[in-house]
Amino acid sequence: MKSIVILLNTTDSVKNFVSIISKYDFEMDLRSGRYVVDAKSLLGIFSLDLNKPVVLEIYSTECDDLINEIKQYICK
Repeated sequence: MKSIVILLNTTDSVKNFVSIISKYDFEMDLRSGRYVVDAKSLLGIFSLDLNKPVVLEIYSTECDDLINEIKQYICK
């Protein structure tokens, strides 16, 4: 499992993020505080507080391609 802090603060960024990660077969969740949603669910993501960064939990060790594709959303 790998955890990455990301920021999805616009509607377009959420839509683009979901379209990118939906191409991958492994499971992913987004965590904001005590709330956890499926990272591939638009409705789930919009239920989170997107004014602050959220944690992407990737349940795979082979996720380098994914991380490269979503680097624009990763908080440094």
